[in-house]
Amino acid sequence: MLAWTAGILILIVKLGVVLVLVLLLAAYLVWVERKFLARLQIRYGPNRAGKFGLLQPIADIIKMLTKEDTIPDGAERLIFLLAPAVVAMTALLMFAVIPLGPDLTLWGMKVPLVIADLNIGLLFVFALSSLGVYGVALGGWASNSKYSLLGGIRGAAQMISYELPLGLSLVPIVMLARSFSIVDIVQAQERYPFVLVQPVAFVIFVISAMAESKRIPFDLPEAENELGAGFHTEYSGMRFGLFFLGEYVNMLVLGGIVAVLFLGGWRGPLLPPFVWLLIKIMLVALFMIWTRGTLPRLRYDQLMALGWKVLIPLALINIMVTGAVVLW
Repeated sequence: MLAWTAGILILIVKLGVVLVLVLLLAAYLVWVERKFLARLQIRYGPNRAGKFGLLQPIADIIKMLTKEDTIPDGAERLIFLLAPAVVAMTALLMFAVIPLGPDLTLWGMKVPLVIADLNIGLLFVFALSSLGVYGVALGGWASNSKYSLLGGIRGAAQMISYELPLGLSLVPIVMLARSFSIVDIVQAQERYPFVLVQPVAFVIFVISAMAESKRIPFDLPEAENELGAGFHTEYSGMRFGLFFLGEYVNMLVLGGIVAVLFLGGWRGPLLPPFVWLLIKIMLVALFMIWTRGTLPRLRYDQLMALGWKVLIPLALINIMVTGAVVLW
């Protein structure tokens, strides 16, 4: 009974720590992006709220919490209200299976630094990323706006299309690790990170992950030029903030997945394991931000052609080659 109670308490503490850490990182990732893009465009970025603008994320949160939460006439009220929560919650739940470091020993008890070590961890991540499509599509449809509906339809088509190369790119990783558990995949990279033997899978995964997160050059669901702001045009206040939060948490999740599947997870010399994982996550996030500041938006036909005509065939060829090498 005592061990069971201690296990529940440790789980609650892990949940609280991960939640606070992810929300803080997401808030300050917005600041990092604004400052980094400003430097790329030869301007200052946020520099009014606190030293170097470090209090800007807190000011933004207060602003969103205090803004009026409007609902358009003719909107499907319940779905309109729930859609942002679907996007934010699915992104947050994905962190449950990402290991933050090797097991700790506390009071003679082994404590894994992961909320849930599922033997189907990778499938859990894909299931949740697929559910995120519903938040985008239903938010656009429930808004009773042509522009929001177009953004929602584009978002659903884009996310479903890029789910395929995203999933196919990880089949070789599962072949090499012989497990769907993310903890087992990290353990399998003890001698070398998988990016060294699967560079094609790595490139396909990163491109597909950027398309999944709907960021420039893949931000067709939010294309300001023709759709205003796309699927969240009619949202205001904290409900818009939840869409925003979901996007940045998704960046961190994708950074974490790239780190644990291709870059060896928490492994690295000299520094503590968690610090190495954090560095790898932030490097992936910075790469996404740099890409946003460098490349123009694709046309919709180019977006679909890249997914269906380039990435999926490449991923299938990579699976066959990996299978042949493993068998040989």
